[in-house]
Amino acid sequence: MNSISKITAVFVLALLVLACNNKPKPVIEKDASTSKVSLKTNTNEDVIEGLYETHPESENSDECKISIEITKTKTGYSYFLKTKLRKLKGIATLTTNESGEKIIALEGIEWDEYEGDISREEENDSIADSGTNSQELKIPVGIGAGYTQDTLTIQNYGNAMNSYTKISECGRKYIQLIKK
Repeated sequence: MNSISKITAVFVLALLVLACNNKPKPVIEKDASTSKVSLKTNTNEDVIEGLYETHPESENSDECKISIEITKTKTGYSYFLKTKLRKLKGIATLTTNESGEKIIALEGIEWDEYEGDISREEENDSIADSGTNSQELKIPVGIGAGYTQDTLTIQNYGNAMNSYTKISECGRKYIQLIKK
């Protein structure tokens, strides 16, 4: 075999290897907890776009009809939240925390109730008694939802030490929305 035939054979073999090597496109994902940017590939990753809805629970008789539609935009994701009392649109941000849990933040939704950390109530009372102006608690804006395999989970209310309600139209502690 002459040298031209060998070079041609190597070239054809290299083209075949490159053509068969179907590499997925990389995705850049920002970790909100550490502000680190990581590079991931799109191999069998979950697609978060879609319509998520609550389902009736056998042990819970209250009506909790909520839907969230997440759509892909040019710059990221957007959401449309619908309950029996409101319809809201905004930006949805997908992040991954240190433990690998995916969180979808629904920006712009004001919580319905927030009393803050009431375990520090004695400290707050002593500041108020000393004549210092105690600051009015600001109601948080934005709702985070854990994301795992086509399910969004929102912790809807807190406990006696940290009292809050995010979506008062639903009395569930954990609101689970399942992708249709």
